[in-house]
Amino acid sequence: MKNFFRVFPLILVASVLFSCASNPYASSNRIHKKQSKTLTKELNTFPPNQNIPEAALNYGDYWAGTTNFNLRKPNYVILHHTAQDSTEETLYTFTIPRTQVSAHYVIGKDGKIFHMLNDYYRAWHGGIGKWGNDTDLNSTSLGIELDNNGFEPFSELQIASLIQLLAVLKEKYNIPTANFIGHSDIAPSRKVDPNIFFPWKKLAEEGFGLWYDESILLEDESEKLKIKDSLDPAEIMLNPGLFTERRPEPKLALRIIGYDTSDLDAAIKAFKLHFIQKEIDSNLSEQDLKILYNLYKKYM
Repeated sequence: MKNFFRVFPLILVASVLFSCASNPYASSNRIHKKQSKTLTKELNTFPPNQNIPEAALNYGDYWAGTTNFNLRKPNYVILHHTAQDSTEETLYTFTIPRTQVSAHYVIGKDGKIFHMLNDYYRAWHGGIGKWGNDTDLNSTSLGIELDNNGFEPFSELQIASLIQLLAVLKEKYNIPTANFIGHSDIAPSRKVDPNIFFPWKKLAEEGFGLWYDESILLEDESEKLKIKDSLDPAEIMLNPGLFTERRPEPKLALRIIGYDTSDLDAAIKAFKLHFIQKEIDSNLSEQDLKILYNLYKKYM
């Protein structure tokens, strides 16, 4: 027994050291749990504080809490590349307070998935951006970071894990197919991720994001007539197959898809980064316009 009391403290210290060594994020996890506990306490304040000066409203005589509610759910998934050199570097970046950036998930080149934040919490991954009329994507989206320095292809293991994760998230939260987008889509004047190598077409084939009908690129437009204001409407009705639909202005088409067109050149570049993936400039070729118009109809 005497020897036990001598050895037990050593065993305890060794177990603590082993525990810390097995998880290098033990200290930041404690901060995470503390923050989560603080937010939970705030949510569980009943009734809400109605006596603060900023809320000098004409409240009723008593609090009446509704019985019909649940948690908010994400409606978008925003994909990023980390622009760093390793998964470990990104995990470190997201676990130190001074960086003020985070994501719900990080996926390494080896396909390992790190779930860093409860899906119902608001991560700081999107920053200032806009998609359609949504100007606070952090509040409505899940952020997924892929370990990639921004200038390299994504590994097959990484994309396979991403597709598996997206399948779970889409079913769990009923996220619309069109709402799987990139960081550059919501912040075209600031961001270029995920990079030009990202397989958007493959994701669309799996049901995550929209893609254009490639058959449109084979159409021979020379055999069709453009609709002009001077054409007889009766002739159009009798021969609808002879005429193509008039395209909307590129700015309108981009807005319908979701892009912020306040900087039109940046919006065009973001569109081409996602759907064209070559010659990422602000010029739209005839082929680019076909793709844009085809997608415009899908997003309407």
